[in-house]
Amino acid sequence: MPHSSDSSDSSFSRSPPPGKQDSSDDVRKVQRREKNRIAAQKSRQRQTQKADTLHLESEDLEKQNAALRKEIKQLTEEMKYFTSVLSSHEPLCSVLATSAPSPPEVVYSAHAFHQPHVSSPRFQP
Repeated sequence: MPHSSDSSDSSFSRSPPPGKQDSSDDVRKVQRREKNRIAAQKSRQRQTQKADTLHLESEDLEKQNAALRKEIKQLTEEMKYFTSVLSSHEPLCSVLATSAPSPPEVVYSAHAFHQPHVSSPRFQP
């Protein structure tokens, strides 16, 4: 059954009696449709704005992630450098040779010292 004009839509309001034009029902239909059209437009705008905000936030987080990965790489290289310097210094160190015996090995966790990072000149960007 083909769908006819908007005036035959009786789902929201009563149809006018046959042969009589009820303009108040038509006006209400037009107003309701206009209100719905505006609400749908606002909803689409909010959805677009939310997607844009999420996209910008995603880009920002990816930049932060890349910067943190770069810092991890630099700190790892710096740690390797200082470990090798310490390893080559220990056999020659007169302070270690003349001091009282120390505990066998002291191991510090990665977060034992909460000091700001100070880079060696070798690893400056």
